[in-house]
Amino acid sequence: MEEMEEELKCPVCGSFYREPIILPCSHNICQACARNILVQTPESESPQSRRASGSGVSDYDYLDLDKMSLYSEADSGYGSYGGFASAPTTPCQKSPNGVRVFPPAMPPPPTHLSAALAPVPRNSCITCPQCHRSLILDDRGLRGFPKNRVLEGVIDRYQQSKAAALKCQLCEKAPKEATVMCEQCDVFYCDPCRLRCHPPRGPLAKHRLVPPAQGRVSRRLSPRKVSTCTDHELENHSMYCVQCKMPVCYQCLEEGKHSSHEVKALGAMWKLHKSQLSQALNGLSDRAKEAKEFLVQLRNMVQQIQENSVEFEACLVAQCDALIDALNRRKAQLLARVNKEHEHKLKVVRDQISHCTVKLRQTTGLMEYCLEVIKENDPSGFLQISDALIRRVHLTEDQWGKGTLTPRMTTDFDLSLDNSPLLQSIHQLDFVQMKASSPVPATPILQLEECCTHNNSATLSWKQPPLSAVPAEGYILELDDGNGGQFREVYVGKETMCTVDGLHFNSTYNARVKAFNKTGVSQYSKTLVLQTSEVAWFAFDPGSAHSDIIFSNDNLTVTCSSYDDRVVLGKTGFSKGVHYWELTVDRYDNHPDPAFGVAHMDVMKDVMLGKDDKAWAMYVDNNRSWFMHNNSHTNRTEGGITKGATIGVLLDLNRKTLTFFINDEQQGPIAFENVEGLFFPAVSLNRNVQVTLHTGLPVPDFYSSRASIA
Repeated sequence: MEEMEEELKCPVCGSFYREPIILPCSHNICQACARNILVQTPESESPQSRRASGSGVSDYDYLDLDKMSLYSEADSGYGSYGGFASAPTTPCQKSPNGVRVFPPAMPPPPTHLSAALAPVPRNSCITCPQCHRSLILDDRGLRGFPKNRVLEGVIDRYQQSKAAALKCQLCEKAPKEATVMCEQCDVFYCDPCRLRCHPPRGPLAKHRLVPPAQGRVSRRLSPRKVSTCTDHELENHSMYCVQCKMPVCYQCLEEGKHSSHEVKALGAMWKLHKSQLSQALNGLSDRAKEAKEFLVQLRNMVQQIQENSVEFEACLVAQCDALIDALNRRKAQLLARVNKEHEHKLKVVRDQISHCTVKLRQTTGLMEYCLEVIKENDPSGFLQISDALIRRVHLTEDQWGKGTLTPRMTTDFDLSLDNSPLLQSIHQLDFVQMKASSPVPATPILQLEECCTHNNSATLSWKQPPLSAVPAEGYILELDDGNGGQFREVYVGKETMCTVDGLHFNSTYNARVKAFNKTGVSQYSKTLVLQTSEVAWFAFDPGSAHSDIIFSNDNLTVTCSSYDDRVVLGKTGFSKGVHYWELTVDRYDNHPDPAFGVAHMDVMKDVMLGKDDKAWAMYVDNNRSWFMHNNSHTNRTEGGITKGATIGVLLDLNRKTLTFFINDEQQGPIAFENVEGLFFPAVSLNRNVQVTLHTGLPVPDFYSSRASIA
């Protein structure tokens, strides 16, 4: 109850209310203090003169604020009457609780008693010390204001509760402090005596036990004074005027101004208003509870700030050290990239030299052979082979004309290190929060209805919360590694939708997004769980294929316009899991050697698959097959293909193996082991072969059972 004490003190004297009266503005003031702050007004402002002129509309006339200024909005400390000279300008005062009050128009009486009995000057004005609303008193003076009996009763109970603690009345030696009082027995008990002398059973179970302070108030409090009517002092309040919102007496209803007003029973309105106040207190109680929790939070923040300061200093040192370490590591990585680019350029040029040397040798041989044929003098024999030779010469010439004589690699290093943004960032390195003029953005919301997965790709969409007042300059999308590992950034930008490719098949990913602006970053959104496809659905990729490859059937069927082997890749790459796809031979003429397998994206496209170190393949004719990688032929196996044959490719990246099948039978042993990296399905063929791709296939049962046994 200590928090309530300010409600019980007069805003003028700062002490507990004594004989409080209720002003028309609903604020309270001691009757003696009200007399002390009265100010006399000119005769022209009196209620009588107002009624005589017909301008009065109520018992209490509020002064025109244009004529009287009792409170300075600029807080100058002075209040004055501006309409007449009888009230000189005088400085205002402050009460003990900080409310501005105005000095009396005459010297204050020496005591509350004499102040209450002294006559009120004619034409007096009083200003509420809390809301600064001014009004002119009528002939009744301060007696025209109702007395607040309820406030008096609350003050009495409060002062009783602050008295010394009550003792138990049944303790034989050294009475203990009482803990309860029985209203029926009218006895104070401590806990041991209550259990011994007043057990909660039998007839005593119906007795009402209350706290000692409440019991003392109910025992000692004198009977409440009955509130009387302010207009008829000998009459008690008996009804409630609904229109004027005040208790009235019988004479007010018969003779007074309330005769035509709606009235209700005093007891009924008392219960109704108590119920309304209780309901209003429920909401206020919730706010008070929140305020207490907030104060606890603020006190905890003090300790947390001290701990965070020490932690932040250590973190700052660690961050600067981490920047230096990161720069050194990045330096080593960049040097490694330069060396790798150097080796790559040399290798590409050497490979092209080797390739062109072979083609030039073949071209030179064809030219020498044709020259020797021209020397022959047998017309019929010449004509038998001339058409074929002419076609070969034209095809060979066309091959040289399709970029073959253009270097595949430049001598310049297409690497340029731009360190200016980093240097600028280092110079601008600062504590963002210290310069913040606006808060960080709100946490983004993932739009679940627009988020989806397809094969090993995931599309995510998000938005700012509705009514978000802080704009976001961009977003950071993070995914884990599909195996419950750490999150990593996969997108930074202004867009609110992103598709992430190259994920692992049959894996569960966690995704989250946060917004950022110049002030800082928001909290992470809720984490979204994404499941990629168990099997891969894909087609051939026209974008990376050799120009001689011919596509049809929605890029599932391919053939070639050249007699030489050309390479085409699938659209989807694999780096994890077990994957199986098949190819059916739609056309097979003149016993060519198509090759099937996997390759890196930068594989050579104008030679048979497996000729370089970027592909792992099985090439097969109508009788036998070979495995080939980096132009190394191994494991010749009997059994070839014809039109209608089915070639299966099984890439097991969990066991790092590549296996081939022909017509559902394994062709030879495991073709390749220790295969790691990102692989794309690949085929090389010429114009004599046409194949169709079949994807989305489960791993063969016999292989699954064999893998489980192993």
